Amino acid sequence: MRYIPHAEGDLAAMLLRAGFGRLEDLIAILPEPLRLKKALDLPRPLSEMELIQHLRLLSEGASQGERVISFLGAGAYDHFIPAVVDHVLRRSEFYTAYTPYQPEISQGTLQAIFEFQTLICQLTGMDVANASVYDGASAVAEAVLMAQRLKGRRKCLFSRAVHPESRVVAHTYTHPLDLQIGEISYTGEGVTDLEALQRAVDEETTAVVIQQPNFLGCLEDVEHCAKIVHARGALFIVAVTEPLSLALLQPPGLLGADIVVGEGQGFGNALNFGGPYVGFFANKEAFLRAMPGRLVGETIDRQGRRGFVLAVATREQHIRRERATSNICTNQALCALAVLVYLTTMGKEGLRGLAEINLSKGEYAKKRLGESGRLRFSAPTFNEFVLTLGGESQSILRILLQEGIIGGFPLGRFYPELEREVLICVTEKHSKKDIDHFAEMLRSRSGRK
Repeated sequence: MRYIPHAEGDLAAMLLRAGFGRLEDLIAILPEPLRLKKALDLPRPLSEMELIQHLRLLSEGASQGERVISFLGAGAYDHFIPAVVDHVLRRSEFYTAYTPYQPEISQGTLQAIFEFQTLICQLTGMDVANASVYDGASAVAEAVLMAQRLKGRRKCLFSRAVHPESRVVAHTYTHPLDLQIGEISYTGEGVTDLEALQRAVDEETTAVVIQQPNFLGCLEDVEHCAKIVHARGALFIVAVTEPLSLALLQPPGLLGADIVVGEGQGFGNALNFGGPYVGFFANKEAFLRAMPGRLVGETIDRQGRRGFVLAVATREQHIRRERATSNICTNQALCALAVLVYLTTMGKEGLRGLAEINLSKGEYAKKRLGESGRLRFSAPTFNEFVLTLGGESQSILRILLQEGIIGGFPLGRFYPELEREVLICVTEKHSKKDIDHFAEMLRSRSGRK
């Protein structure tokens, strides 16, 4: 066991069954000189995350300064995963993650999906959510196709601050349909240019897509964006790649979003070298029949017992291809289960507390790293931010890597105008010592004293 399973009530029940009233009575057979009369000389208690990190360092024979510290984010986030998540996923009941073709037989799987949908609705502030989709990028693309089905218009606008790979996937989906994709620039503050959006959106616009927090780590004015988009009768899509932000920010659905999609990897799914991940998809109830994928519903059987059914399934294997909402979407049931177990374990207050820790550590890192570089954007951020380095970013990152530090994501790969900038991510897994070490290494390499 990776945790102590017995509560005080369990111990009392076992003692009673053995015929003892107290633990002292059970150990009375031990000679008095052999009994410990003082507290054990143990170090301070550690959280599960701290204990695992400590034991891993001991097992690897590595000191704190020898391990590799990564400050990468950019859509894939290294959050701590409690042991209970893996424990549930490895139960034999969930080995076959795909919903059977007689789905009502598999009530456990259906209930897990139903609860996943419920939590996604609570986090996003939307009416309905589906059983999940392939990943966050395909969720964005599916949302654009859904908007086109609903509006029948031929133009979609993306903020340049939306994850570049999500934009590429959306273009791949929509190119055969002759759906025009336009881009809205970002401002010097690091957020979508609302004046440019105001000029670009018109009666031919089917949808506008922004990301919150955006790819640059900055927080968008979602409510203002929604008003601009709705004034022209278009649909407003909000994408999320750092789902932990939903525990702290106002839900997009309460700020005017029509469709909220995103990547759920940060909730209980390891980085896994890039996958498999899990996309979530939620929208207003009025758009239910246009949703891609499938949706599990709750019902009552003839005996009044709670049960679960596959309520909506408008994908290609359930309906004629020309009427299907999607021909390639699938639900990531096992990854979605990890999301469910993680969120249930953390709870509302625990998730908010974790988000506050990420926010606090991100702000501390901005302060320390700002001593050796310059913060590129001024907008508020969550746990990622852009830092301008004193030279070409790739060469500085290579030097830092020699010191055991992966110093962030070089933005020149996607944004030529940001050749000297790196996107830095800080989560609860980064200690103050990690951040200070990064700051010292960066300062020594930049030549600042």
